[in-house]
Amino acid sequence: MILQPTWLVVLSWVVLIVGLASTVVIVVDHLVLRYHQPAKVMEVVWPASALYFGPAAVLAYRQWGRPQSPRWLRRHRTPPRRPPHAGTIIETLHCATHCLIGAIVGTLFVFSLSLEILEKRLWPEFIADYVFAVLTGIAFRYFTEAGAGGRRARAAIRRFFRGDLLSVSVFEFALLGWLAVMEFVVFHETLQPSSPVFWFIVQLGLIIGFFAAWPPTLWLVRSGAKAEPGTPQQVVVRRRP
Repeated sequence: MILQPTWLVVLSWVVLIVGLASTVVIVVDHLVLRYHQPAKVMEVVWPASALYFGPAAVLAYRQWGRPQSPRWLRRHRTPPRRPPHAGTIIETLHCATHCLIGAIVGTLFVFSLSLEILEKRLWPEFIADYVFAVLTGIAFRYFTEAGAGGRRARAAIRRFFRGDLLSVSVFEFALLGWLAVMEFVVFHETLQPSSPVFWFIVQLGLIIGFFAAWPPTLWLVRSGAKAEPGTPQQVVVRRRP
């Protein structure tokens, strides 16, 4: 096992602590100060985004998320106008949350069972991360398909494959490609989840995945395949053939 530089370990701890603190700030705003989101799924998306974007996610939440809450609207009547790119950013954060949860669950699953392919844990980790990201995305869709009745599960799967699969796939490709470069080119060893450096590398990979998934998400939004989450009314504009 290669000894990791002290400065890298310290930096990793600092970044992780800042991310966790940023997440706590948003969770407190939701649960203690009662700035609840009209779309409950956003009460997962915003805190999850703060885990890797840190204070930048808190700032975005204060500008675009908190003003959507009923408590804020009772006090200020009308939410501030969002810039044109805000909807796409929020949609990409929504996709990133699938991948974040998939990465955490998939990594813990693989390393707890010591799974390997070709004497490498990276390959089963790739598979597990992607599978759990897809399952998370379908679960998110399921809990927003309240009006689908008995067709709820099928509707969730259909909407996920139509509106989320492309973004999740691009995101995962960028994230997992980054992890492969770190393991094979930079560290020349398997990074362990017990190390803060591992999670720091994952944080950077999530940021890379976010920017990689932004263009396909923008295309999906413009084509009408995705509706912007986090608003009281969700309207999908579809182009007529």
